[in-house]
Amino acid sequence: MSFESTPESYLPAGSEPQQPHARKRYWVRIVVYLVLVCAVGFAVWRIYQNQQAAKKQSADQAAALIGRPIPVQVTAAEQRPMPIFLTALGTVTPYMSVTVKARVSGELQPVKFTEGQQVRQGETIMVIDPRPYKAALDQAKGNLAHDQALLKNAQAEFARYKALYDAGVTSKEAMEADEAAQGQYQGAIEADKAAVETAQLQLNWCTIQSPINGKIGLRLVDPGNIITANTTNLVIINQFQPIAVYFTLPEDELPQVLRKLAAEKRLAVDAYDQGDTQKLATGYLLTADNQIDTTTGTGKLKAVFDNKDQALFPNQFVNIHLVLEDRTNALVVPSAAIQMGLQGSYVWTVDTDAKGVATARIQPVKVALAEGQVTILDSGLQPGQSVVVDGAERLRAGQIVTVSTARQRTGQGGARQGTGQSGGPSATPNAAAQPAAQPASVKHDKREQQ
Repeated sequence: MSFESTPESYLPAGSEPQQPHARKRYWVRIVVYLVLVCAVGFAVWRIYQNQQAAKKQSADQAAALIGRPIPVQVTAAEQRPMPIFLTALGTVTPYMSVTVKARVSGELQPVKFTEGQQVRQGETIMVIDPRPYKAALDQAKGNLAHDQALLKNAQAEFARYKALYDAGVTSKEAMEADEAAQGQYQGAIEADKAAVETAQLQLNWCTIQSPINGKIGLRLVDPGNIITANTTNLVIINQFQPIAVYFTLPEDELPQVLRKLAAEKRLAVDAYDQGDTQKLATGYLLTADNQIDTTTGTGKLKAVFDNKDQALFPNQFVNIHLVLEDRTNALVVPSAAIQMGLQGSYVWTVDTDAKGVATARIQPVKVALAEGQVTILDSGLQPGQSVVVDGAERLRAGQIVTVSTARQRTGQGGARQGTGQSGGPSATPNAAAQPAAQPASVKHDKREQQ
């Protein structure tokens, strides 16, 4: 067989074996993959390096800040007289309130008062036409005189018949009949006297007098109207001096109030306006109700105020401060200085060493109550000790600070009785301190309690 006749001689021209080309494409792919892996690794490495550089820069800045003094404002804890009290919402109520009605019927004559004036007990304020009742009184007196004359005649006849009976001239039956007639006239006279008293009483009722001392309200009936006895309301008289305020406290606070009331007989009560900023009057706690309202879980109490300047008015809403204790040397700090931690309340204090370097440290405190912009402490600080009131959010224990004195602010806010818990710092250093136990009548919505 010749070379040309072999099978290889039949391959088309230009069709060479494909194995070298496949190997070339394989190595190209490997090189591409390696390049991509290197690029991704380089990018990851650069990102890591950038993060490490940012962390280092932050750490350097933090270290620089730690060493840099932080400006804060401080004020000194002080001792001063402070009351400890409970708060509640109260409603002013007249100490006495009388709706005047006529006790007899008739035409109302011109009134004897000016609307809104002060009246005294027993002072005449209205008059009902007395003429019909005067006539009835005269008639009753006439009947009494008539029966008295008949009795006198019966007594004379009885005396004559008794003398005749003693002489044996008349019978015993005639004498007893005259004696019985005398008794009848005596009974009629007693009835006539009662009729006279009734007519006199009705005539007196025609003159309407004030039953109490107080301020008279608006006239409800005009003169000339016919008044029906015990039906028509004529006017309302309210007693303003003294005046009462009713308020409620949660049932869990009543025992301490009742103990104080039993021991001291009187507890001071201050009434403030709706904004709880201006004191209107000072009075005392009179008594507590004899039962607890099961629907609200509160007990009702009554306070009495002299109200000489009439600063309190019926149906007025007021904020009540029931003073349980007057602390003559209460330890007081601004409420802004109180911080709350996981373990309770604390403050930042500032100590200055011999070189004049001021550093901040944490001081746990026990809160007695918060009163507006000031807080009363039971323990934890000494009088005159400096506490931070502004800038505490950037402080750490041992932090060097630069100190400036805080401006004093005054204000009156609602007080809540309670006891604080001692503790340390937390992640929320600016949380305001709140007493652990508060009355349910939070300065709550002022109208709600009433």
